[in-house]
Amino acid sequence: MFQKTLLVDMINRSSETPADRRNFLRGMGLLSAGAVGAGLVGTAAAAPAAAATAAPSEGSVLNFALNLEYLEAEFYCYAAYGHGLADALATGTGTQGGVTGGHRVPFKSRSMRYYAEEIANDEIAHVKFLRKALGNAAVSRPAIDLQASFTGAAVAAGVIEQGQTFDPFSSEAFFLLGAFLFEDVGVTAYKGAAPLISTPAYLEAAAGILAVEAYHSGIVRTLLYENGLSAPTNLISDARDALDGSGADKDQGITTGPSGRANLVAADENAIAFSRTPQEVLNIVYLTPGPGVTKGGFYPAGLNGEIATS
Repeated sequence: MFQKTLLVDMINRSSETPADRRNFLRGMGLLSAGAVGAGLVGTAAAAPAAAATAAPSEGSVLNFALNLEYLEAEFYCYAAYGHGLADALATGTGTQGGVTGGHRVPFKSRSMRYYAEEIANDEIAHVKFLRKALGNAAVSRPAIDLQASFTGAAVAAGVIEQGQTFDPFSSEAFFLLGAFLFEDVGVTAYKGAAPLISTPAYLEAAAGILAVEAYHSGIVRTLLYENGLSAPTNLISDARDALDGSGADKDQGITTGPSGRANLVAADENAIAFSRTPQEVLNIVYLTPGPGVTKGGFYPAGLNGEIATS
């Protein structure tokens, strides 16, 4: 787990520019699969997969979103309440999987616990809403890893060293860093999926979920900044940016410049949220920066539904 020397090392590394860190991570292929210890991260970055000849159906897009909501809901449910989703919310088409890892966070701050509970309730509501909208076409919850995946991601980002473990449920600080892994990804995923949805009712609903995910992201980013966790947070941002395989800057840490000025809103020069394609999102959640990947990372058996390959 975090030692004082490791925290000092992270702070020292925070003086590097984001571009330096990203170039290093990309050049190293986000470390080798052996370095992560469980084959969670690919050995080299590769160009993004070629665009599909036909756009996926709206049902496929909604099921892709449902897969992501399952992950977020399970993470926050365990953190806030010590258990996962009810069995009735995990059924559907495709292979239903279990959840590895997860336990209640020993919150010391009542306000932090309330934040976790509110976000957990929102994510449960998102799962219920999407399942209702999809009806019998809703996919089941795929297998989800909330244990080795976090360690793999943290090692790849340089937040911890090989041989250490990262348990996002062990403390408030680790919980916030774990939450940061997801929140900005959710915002960019819904933003990127918007052009794939044409039905007004579905588009409005997706926009509404995006807005809530952005609220969540703002809460998490603010708490990370206020709790002095800029260094590891920025490392995670750089790793996430390198993982998506786009080659573009679609991520931002929570500070800018040598002064450590707050950067609580992740947006481009026009103050518009970043967009990621489903394939770029899959590269992140599979913890593998390349095309054609069907499983790994947080989804050890892959996603359920049509959109499951990066």
